[in-house]
Amino acid sequence: MRDEIPETPPRPKKKGPIRRLFIWSIRLGLFFFALSIFVVLFYRFVPVAYTPLMFWRSTASIFTEEKFVGIEKKWVPITQISKSMQQSVIKAEDYKFYQHNGFDFEAIEKAMQYNKTHKKKKGASTISQQTAKNVFLWPSRSWLRKGMEAYFTVLIEFFWPKERILEVYLNVIELGKGVYGVEAAAQKFFKKPASKLNSSQAALMAAVLPNPIRFRIDKPSRYISNRQRKIMGRRAPPLVAATPVEPKAEIKQLETPEEKSKEFFSLKFDDESEAEKEKGAEAPQTESSNHSEDNNND
Repeated sequence: MRDEIPETPPRPKKKGPIRRLFIWSIRLGLFFFALSIFVVLFYRFVPVAYTPLMFWRSTASIFTEEKFVGIEKKWVPITQISKSMQQSVIKAEDYKFYQHNGFDFEAIEKAMQYNKTHKKKKGASTISQQTAKNVFLWPSRSWLRKGMEAYFTVLIEFFWPKERILEVYLNVIELGKGVYGVEAAAQKFFKKPASKLNSSQAALMAAVLPNPIRFRIDKPSRYISNRQRKIMGRRAPPLVAATPVEPKAEIKQLETPEEKSKEFFSLKFDDESEAEKEKGAEAPQTESSNHSEDNNND
């Protein structure tokens, strides 16, 4: 009787290139998702020491500046940042910060309308979006970057309380060449800690945020001084504890949400043609100048 030869099992079919690409895409997506969650949770509790923008500015300065631009930065907890500073950036950049979940759709609509009639385009990024961009992403205007910005905005709004978002924002924002965070800026331009900033100085710092390289805290133009006065002349946003106001600050009482919104958008989407005309013009030296030692805290 002849021995039976066992049948050779059929070889498994090789996965096609499309299927392999799909599987690797899924794996890569899951890895990125897990990594992004980890990093967001990490920065929920740990100070942000370095950001992609800092690296970009310093590296670019080697080729574009006369001398290397370093990094001046010092992290401080939000309890060591004056209420005036916290309120000023909210009044200037994101009046609905405590009401929205990361995106201000009314501001987005206003930006679209503004950009239809102006050459210089303006964005409607909230403080949450700016924080996501500054901490996790590279500086660019691509659709990919905007999509990633939206993704990280959702994550930080979900995992971080509003106070943490504001704390990180105030510690990483650019406020001059090589100057990051309100503590470093306060020390450099006002010779005092961020906890001692008064409403005039805080408003001046917030006034340059649209473009802190072009607009200077130490040499404010009349355009920036006008923005500073507008910021000082607005009431603190909802859910922000009101603090005493300097006697010289004229506060316009806004009664309705519509009026509040209108005032915010008039500042957020002001016409910068005035800045072009007055480029380099310095504001009169007042109590809000860069060397002011007024310690009247709000």
